[in-house]
Amino acid sequence: MKIQHIAIAVTAINLSLMVVLLTKINPATAQKEQDKLQVLRGTGLEIMDKQGKIRASINFHDAVVQDGVTYPAGVLLRLITSKGQPSVKIEASEDGGGLAFSNESQGYIQLMAKESGGFLKIKDPNGKEMVLKP
Repeated sequence: MKIQHIAIAVTAINLSLMVVLLTKINPATAQKEQDKLQVLRGTGLEIMDKQGKIRASINFHDAVVQDGVTYPAGVLLRLITSKGQPSVKIEASEDGGGLAFSNESQGYIQLMAKESGGFLKIKDPNGKEMVLKP
């Protein structure tokens, strides 16, 4: 009989603790916490298609010295065809930005705005280039 009274008391305590804890949970607060977590942070992002091929990427790249020329750090967005060819590139760095549209067999168009000056370059399928500068 004594054990039965103890079991009933422990059950009553557990039920009252459960009720108190359940009333403390606030769904609105939980939603606010989730809203804060909607930002992705990193140095790059890649979007893949169903076949696992990268179709878009946005990456941060460090400054690079190549052939004695220093290329500043920046961010590059690439939109890529199913064949793996970047068709659209948008770049932003400390010395300006650029935009390029390309087709592997049909040439490309580049629009650049750099500290050293801006230009528009067009290349046709035959390899002929035309550069427009102000």
